[in-house]
Amino acid sequence: MLCFMRMFRLTSLFTALPLVGTALSAEAAEPASVLVLPRCPDDVMAAHIANRLDPATSAEEPLEITGIADALRGDRQRNVELSGRLEVKQGERSFSADKVDISSADERIAVSGRVEFNDPQLIVRGEAGSLTRDEADFEGAQFELPQRSARGAAKSLSLNRQGVLRLDGVSYTTCPTGSTDWQILADRVSIDTARSMGTARDARVEFLGVPLLRLPVISFPVGNARKSGVLFPSLGSTTSSGAQLAVPYYWNIAPNQDMTITPTWYTRRGIDLETEYRFLTASTRGSLIGNLLPNDDRANSTRSRLKINSLTELPLGWRLTLGAENVSDAQYFEDFYQGADGSSVAFLPRSLHLSFRGDHLDAGLLARNYQTLDQALPQFDRPYTEAPRVYARGSWRLPGALPLVYGFDSEATDFRRSEAPEGWRLDASPRVMLDYSGPGYFVRPAVAMEGTWYRLRGTAPGTDDSPDRVLPIASLDAGLLFERGNGRRGQRRITLEPRLMYLYVPYRAQDDLPLFDSGEPDLNSIQLFRANRYVGLDRISDANQVSAGITTQLYSSQSGARFLSTTVGQTFYFSTPRVRLPDEPLTDRNASDLIAQVELQAFRNWNLSMGVQWDHEAEEARRSEVHLRYQPAPQSVINLGYRYQRDRLGQADVSAAWPISEHWRVYGRSLYSLRDSKSIEHFAGFEYDSCCWRVRAVARDYVSRRSGERDRSFYLQLELKGLSSVGQAADAFLERAIRGYSASSRRR
Repeated sequence: MLCFMRMFRLTSLFTALPLVGTALSAEAAEPASVLVLPRCPDDVMAAHIANRLDPATSAEEPLEITGIADALRGDRQRNVELSGRLEVKQGERSFSADKVDISSADERIAVSGRVEFNDPQLIVRGEAGSLTRDEADFEGAQFELPQRSARGAAKSLSLNRQGVLRLDGVSYTTCPTGSTDWQILADRVSIDTARSMGTARDARVEFLGVPLLRLPVISFPVGNARKSGVLFPSLGSTTSSGAQLAVPYYWNIAPNQDMTITPTWYTRRGIDLETEYRFLTASTRGSLIGNLLPNDDRANSTRSRLKINSLTELPLGWRLTLGAENVSDAQYFEDFYQGADGSSVAFLPRSLHLSFRGDHLDAGLLARNYQTLDQALPQFDRPYTEAPRVYARGSWRLPGALPLVYGFDSEATDFRRSEAPEGWRLDASPRVMLDYSGPGYFVRPAVAMEGTWYRLRGTAPGTDDSPDRVLPIASLDAGLLFERGNGRRGQRRITLEPRLMYLYVPYRAQDDLPLFDSGEPDLNSIQLFRANRYVGLDRISDANQVSAGITTQLYSSQSGARFLSTTVGQTFYFSTPRVRLPDEPLTDRNASDLIAQVELQAFRNWNLSMGVQWDHEAEEARRSEVHLRYQPAPQSVINLGYRYQRDRLGQADVSAAWPISEHWRVYGRSLYSLRDSKSIEHFAGFEYDSCCWRVRAVARDYVSRRSGERDRSFYLQLELKGLSSVGQAADAFLERAIRGYSASSRRR
């Protein structure tokens, strides 16, 4: 028996050795100046490939051959045959076999008997193999990808000097050893590691022995790269559209541009073509989404949708934002939006906004209008088109000892609508404030002058077409902050924050002014301390009042995380406000409704959000809302909710995602209208999660139209871990429907 150990450089002979380890980890380098979009939808698994090796560096490392040989034979041609378990190491790579034949004449190494190659990225076991200057070959190969928890087999595997990997008779899966619940079978696979692209011929995807997909040729990305090609299809069903099949095609146009083209066949409507284009430059990013169904068999018309969003950063602090959406008809979202929210889309905004934001000055030019989908809405209740709106806002602090802050708000807008009145509105409001503030207190007296002027079109004869309004506004806002430690070790801090604000605005008759954009918002703790109880500029409420509020918070001394926050507030009138909206009832009150809000966050797995607007005169709630969530683990959540608005709304909401065993999980939600005594939406579903695949099924019944008509749908999603998913995106729907649930926390 011959024992030996030898270390030497034999770079030329073993050139192919480091290439094997980089076959599935190398990727084409992108120029540093090129902006790259996120990966395509089916390339998420590629992100797990890490710790890439530099083949140029690895090839220069010395080789170390160790082993115990039973026999050693050689000849004059310097051919050497070694028998026994031998191992070749180079850096983190190793290569071993029971028999090695080294031929110096043709620079070839032949190996046989328990051949094994180990690398941080690739493990190959085979019956026989050979290494030359230009190529490495293996027969009967079993391979593993440790970084991706994947494995497979090939009748033969070869890798050439250019980094092209060829496999014949291939099977691939991410299931653990002993299980092949799903696998990819292909006659031939070629992977070009330099271009980070692969091609499989006669590829079949099988699940539990059942073929899911078969393609004569399929290309795919290798590594962190995008690749044009067909993505996995989506399947679904609704009562209004019937069964549906979508087969997306991903087009990798350039590193900073891509497009996904998705033809979808609805059995009851026809074929819809959806296109999503994304682009990214040094100054602009955006997307364009379009749908076209040339002939809807149910509606007997062409259905379409177009949506565009872009943001462009301009020189000198300027920015251009474009956001617009349009649909062919008022029922589009009711027919094609997957969810009860589709019936509540009343307007689609379209805007073009040029803006500047500086340290002290903001300015901009805005054009905005809306597509009205709720055709039952009267013309006088539909929003105006603003084309244009020009605005400027500024705020400065006077240098010196006096804490004087001064500034202004101004805008000029042309309001347009098919129904009069319409026209220009100019508003300017200069202001001055003294800001006395420090640790634990602030006192801010302020005065402002509000001036508004109109130039109207289409007014009735004898009506003033140039009304105006000028009035002063004075306020005094003050608050304190008390804080102390809480807990035995002072691990928590508790605060008490009282606040008072006096506001005076004299009465000005405003009934002759139009209503372009003004309304009465819901009352909350922020609204209590605003200078105007209306939104918009067409109405400025008179005021002689004091707003009082108190807030207490409990938070962590170390992390600053807030556990508990409660706020109570109310406004007290010294004189009843006289300014009213046309449909606002007259009241004679000495105080506003009482506002109370409570937020409990992450306290022993409980989260609570509660708010109430209490009408003290009627001794009942005008509005109330409660959301309670119990979440002991990221994958387990139960929600209880209640929403109420007097004479308008009363809803109860229960939802949950909960594991019932190691592999099984159930989902459900019920949204019920207490006012109408009927269900708005309910669904139930389950999930089975195995080691290498996951299946979800969800059945839903929901109100899909403003008229109250209902729809039923069924989601079925099969996810093959490490590959892709087949079916409707049930996980995205569940994230929207169940508060706190995150599908990403389920992916392993």
